Amino acid sequence: MRSTRRRCGSRRAPWSSSCRGPWPPCPRTWSGNSWRSSPRCWPWRPSSPCTSPWRTRPCCPSTSRPRPPLPPRARPPPLKAQTWRPGASAGAGLSPGHPSSGGHPVSSSVLLHTATANGFQMVTSGVQSKAVSDWLITSVEGRLTGLGGEDLPTIVIVAHYDAFGVAPWLSLGADSNGSGVSVLLELARLFSRLYTYKRTHAAYNLLFFASGGGKFNYQGTKRWLEDNLDHTDSSLLQDNVAFVLCLDTVGRGSSLHLHVSKPPREGTLQHAFLRELEMVAAHQFPEVLFSMVHKKINLADDVLAWEHERFAIRRLPAFTLSHLESHRDGQRSSIMDVRSRVDSKTLTRNTRIIAEALTRVIYNLTEKGTPPDMPVFTEQMQVQQEQLDSVMDWLTNQPRAAQLLDKDGTFLSTLEHFLSRYLKDVRQHHVRADKRDPEFVFYDQLKQVMNAYRVKPAVFDLLLAVCIGAYLGMAYTAVQHFGLLYKTVQRLLVKAKTQ
Repeated sequence: MRSTRRRCGSRRAPWSSSCRGPWPPCPRTWSGNSWRSSPRCWPWRPSSPCTSPWRTRPCCPSTSRPRPPLPPRARPPPLKAQTWRPGASAGAGLSPGHPSSGGHPVSSSVLLHTATANGFQMVTSGVQSKAVSDWLITSVEGRLTGLGGEDLPTIVIVAHYDAFGVAPWLSLGADSNGSGVSVLLELARLFSRLYTYKRTHAAYNLLFFASGGGKFNYQGTKRWLEDNLDHTDSSLLQDNVAFVLCLDTVGRGSSLHLHVSKPPREGTLQHAFLRELEMVAAHQFPEVLFSMVHKKINLADDVLAWEHERFAIRRLPAFTLSHLESHRDGQRSSIMDVRSRVDSKTLTRNTRIIAEALTRVIYNLTEKGTPPDMPVFTEQMQVQQEQLDSVMDWLTNQPRAAQLLDKDGTFLSTLEHFLSRYLKDVRQHHVRADKRDPEFVFYDQLKQVMNAYRVKPAVFDLLLAVCIGAYLGMAYTAVQHFGLLYKTVQRLLVKAKTQ
């Protein structure tokens, strides 16, 4: 049965009593296709059920109901009054990009300044540099033999002595790696005194190695390992190597990081050294932040990150101690690495930490019940800050770029003499580049005079050419039309006299 209920507000029933709400109906008119309400109706009631079949729209209340006030509108802030002064530009106070700011004069002034500004050209005088084919990289090694049998474990302490920078004659390398060489020489002095007496002569061989070519992918260490492991039968490196400790940039900062390629296993001597470093830093030097940084060796890289990776490639347990957390730090190869950047107190503190940890491992003091907060090197056996300062002053008093250090020079002879005072079997180890496939190439002409010339930019030449062309064009036009120009000037002069 069809429903007889009609839609409210439909064409057949424009308005019914059932559509009445709490408000009286609005006046509606038929526009031909839909009903329209009076524009005076306001506001629309959203909850009203009255809708149109053609246009869904709620019914509005009667216009007799008072209209509620409109919400206040946000007014724009009043304009600040500005006083115009004679002589002031119309675009004063506006940005250069504003249409009324006068941007064209500013752009022209910038263009004129660019064209007339001065530049500098650096020119070096001298002949072209040539490759040096017979240059040698020299390393120095020495040892302290342990007390006991022949098959004693060996601890290797390594530090490269050369520096690197954009200017070889300015490469002093105070922190990288003069600090490491200073610590190595101080450790040689301390342990030589301990190995002098039979009561303190430990059952460990100590091998000290000041390597050359450290800034050239550690070429001195690489060739030294090849000679000792591949071409020699009697070498301490072929026997029981406990671990290799590499020292690099230990003269600054409030932290120490032990960089490893493979974390040491528990029960090994390298793990014992790691534990002793943590204990000494925590109990005797609580201001030092110590951590271990693990980084795998990337053989695809052209340059290794740290020196211990040369030993790790040959399967020798090794790590590098440094205050730098990353090998990418720029101060490792900077000419700004000078003596003033190394703190003497920090260098002495780090030397004490390394010496204490090594002594505890070599003499097994922790297992014997020695408290971790009890220092070993005291009184006459303590680390001497004056000794470290004198070595640092000597190292930073001359550039130590690898291409400047001759095997017969004063630096290497002094270094060998210093190690001979405390170690046995001190000798030099030389590395020569392969002529067929050289891994490093040095060049002569390391010191040249550089001259700076003040020059104009290329835009200045273009502007000058335009000005000269305009001048010549005006002169040519004046010559071609000289008669007309003469008559014009004569007419102007006569007119000026008559006035």
